[in-house]
Amino acid sequence: MRAIKSWRWLLKKRHVLFNGGICGVKMKQLPFMGFFCTVMLFIVYRTTNYQYQQTQMDSKLHPFSSLKDSGVASTSLDSLPCGIIQARSDLELKPLWSTSSSRSKVNVSSPHNLLAIPVGIKQKSNVDAIVQKFLSENFTIILFHYDGNVDGWWDLEWSDKAIHIVAQNQTKWWFAKRFLHPAVVSIYDYIFLWDEDLGVENFHPGRYLEIMKSEGLEISQPALDPNSTGIHHRITIRKRRKTFHRRVYDIRGNVKCSDASEGPPCTGFVEGMAPVFSRSAWHCAWHLIQNDLVHGWGMDMKLGYCAQGDRTKKVGVIDSEYVVHQGIQTLGGLSPRKASNSEDSMKKHAVDMRSEIRRQSTSELQIFKKRWEQAVEEDKDWVDPFQRNQRRKRRHSQRRPT
Repeated sequence: MRAIKSWRWLLKKRHVLFNGGICGVKMKQLPFMGFFCTVMLFIVYRTTNYQYQQTQMDSKLHPFSSLKDSGVASTSLDSLPCGIIQARSDLELKPLWSTSSSRSKVNVSSPHNLLAIPVGIKQKSNVDAIVQKFLSENFTIILFHYDGNVDGWWDLEWSDKAIHIVAQNQTKWWFAKRFLHPAVVSIYDYIFLWDEDLGVENFHPGRYLEIMKSEGLEISQPALDPNSTGIHHRITIRKRRKTFHRRVYDIRGNVKCSDASEGPPCTGFVEGMAPVFSRSAWHCAWHLIQNDLVHGWGMDMKLGYCAQGDRTKKVGVIDSEYVVHQGIQTLGGLSPRKASNSEDSMKKHAVDMRSEIRRQSTSELQIFKKRWEQAVEEDKDWVDPFQRNQRRKRRHSQRRPT
């Protein structure tokens, strides 16, 4: 019996020693594993940091568009040192030589905003009134001369402080697509892309921007005085008792607008006559403008996609600062050099031009709609953010107890 107990005791001791040996090996492996994990974490950190720095460098070199989109080889800038490359510009006028007074006026930290208007000489007086309002708030002014007449503006005191671009019979959207590229206007916090026939007696750009910022609006427009000419959508009409509004309620007509409405023209909508964009919203809107569709019809229904979020919250109409739309159509008229001596022939020509412009605009609207539908169909990775929101709200309403 003692012999059997001795053997059992030896077996137990051997088993304990064996387990202790394993634990000892494990204990010895712990420092190695800690070192190995530390090395791996360091490698992951360095790789992530390198990728981040590359992304930052790419964003500086190409802040708004990729080289693939522009058709330029990715190695086209390799011959330049990174520090010398400037991918952005602006529309600020610079003196031919620097003086102490000009240097003292430079204030990089001050806000920059831009007003861009297509203008014809017939609307000179009204444009002067608009510009005067914006100059007092330190706006940069750019005039797109669609009638070829620039000399007629030089007698205005502010004219030499504005930027003048001339192209005969071109539209606001044609000018904007070619001269307001996001990389060129990147220093401007807000971009006002207005028509020339707006009355601004009851409008103040400073107060307007204060409201836009405080309410988190990325795209907006001033409300239209009810006595304005050419009101196409009720959401743009001024509400006297409100500072701003984001939606309209209307059960008349073909489009019924209620709390259930989730899109244009009931909510998330501004019209093309006086839109105001934040920098980020303009970056998106510029890419939405079709290069060959110069009248911009149909864009207003899609601008909400550029609102940097929920269009029912980030797009609005500001009532306390409102304008009067005069509805004066001058684009497409006769230039001064081609004017006929016969008043009847001028009127007939103007009517013909208007009908042709409307016909072209209607055609462009249909093309734009087809392009949008085709783009949605071809881009399998794109998900309509607003349809997704609508489905989520419907599911939420169905779960509510009745």
